[in-house]
Parts: sequence; structure tokens; C-alpha cells
Amino acid sequence: MIVIGTAILGAILGFATAKRRNGSRLDMAQYAAGYGIAFALLGLVATVTIHRMAV
Repeated sequence: MIVIGTAILGAILGFATAKRRNGSRLDMAQYAAGYGIAFALLGLVATVTIHRMAV
């Protein structure tokens, strides 16, 4: 759940960042994808860390 949540949050932040910089629709999509992937990786690290600490 953490990975999905952070991926969605990243996509929203990426979209907002591109929109604030007056980017085109393709820019918004690229920023959303990039931020989504980056945040999903951070969420994956957080999930693994939490799981390893619990065991």
C-alpha cells in the first residue's frame, strides 16, 4: 500500500510541477511519470525497511 500511495502522490506532484512551469500536456505526463516512478522507489525502500524491522 505504501508503494501505490507514494506513486500516486508522486504523479500528482509531478503533474502540478509541470503545470506550474506552464508545460504542455506531454510535459505534464512526463513529469507525472518521472515523479511517480521516483516516489514509488522511495515507497518500496520504505516498505522493505519497515518489513525488515518488524521481523
